[in-house]
Amino acid sequence: MRLCVIHTGGTIGSTMTPTGFAPKPGLVEETLTRLVEAGEVQVAYDMVLADPLIDSSQAQVADWNWIAGEIAARHDSHDGFVVIHGTDSMCYAAAALALALEGLAKPVVVTGSMVPLSVAGNDGARNLVEAMAAACSAAPGVWVQFAGQLLPGTRVQKVHSVARDAFDADRRDVVPAVVADVFRQQIFASQSIAVITLTPGIQAAMLRDMCARADGVILRCFGSGNVPGDAAFRAFLQDLAARDLPVLAISQCAAGGMVMGTYSAGAALAEARAIDGKDMTLEAAYAKLMLGLTRYEGAALRQYLETPQCGGITN
Repeated sequence: MRLCVIHTGGTIGSTMTPTGFAPKPGLVEETLTRLVEAGEVQVAYDMVLADPLIDSSQAQVADWNWIAGEIAARHDSHDGFVVIHGTDSMCYAAAALALALEGLAKPVVVTGSMVPLSVAGNDGARNLVEAMAAACSAAPGVWVQFAGQLLPGTRVQKVHSVARDAFDADRRDVVPAVVADVFRQQIFASQSIAVITLTPGIQAAMLRDMCARADGVILRCFGSGNVPGDAAFRAFLQDLAARDLPVLAISQCAAGGMVMGTYSAGAALAEARAIDGKDMTLEAAYAKLMLGLTRYEGAALRQYLETPQCGGITN
């Protein structure tokens, strides 16, 4: 068995600089070597490093394509993959990889740490050991291994900003892989997506400005799908519909998702033909809308977004 370790950067491989922690080449490589020597990692592996290594708050759609491309190039020659990634946008990357790697037949395990390997008592070494083991034994799909948990990449969310068990998933019984007859990589084009979190008293004029240059909109609704019912907000939604701008509606709640039509307060969504995101996480919805806008338009885009894939929609 042979794994491929793809190191993109992040906290795990960072060291202190005059402006704070920043990624540094060599830290992850040296730690993996020590773990092999100590017998804690017992599998052969090859390493691929991003150049430059980045903090994941700087991640772009191009980075998703690069990671997926490195996996695609080695899909037949390696038995599993470990992707080392910063925690800030780890869930976006995991969801994007699950959607991009159609017909994936190997486990892809994304990991990182909350405390750098350069700091005593860090959590990075443990996460590396567990991610390497998971890449040897997990089912095909994209997973996040963190703090002793193996979580599906299309359901996982970062739920704490500093705790070591910073990630969780509302559902763990899904298979985070797109089923296809043959393996292929889908490429993301960078799209302008406006993410709107509804708040009491939000102004429709401001929302129009936010969406003026958008290719698509993710609307984070109250509860199970409620939105303001005033005339100004309804007119805003109708304007988006007139522009044929896809509006993907999801819930702000961490679990449960959308149940459009339950309350009359959500009627404006149906009137404007908003797309029901059901229980998609924000991260999965963002990645799916990004890929959907790349590949489809009109009715085909709506069908793609509404169709359950790789555990992104479960209800």
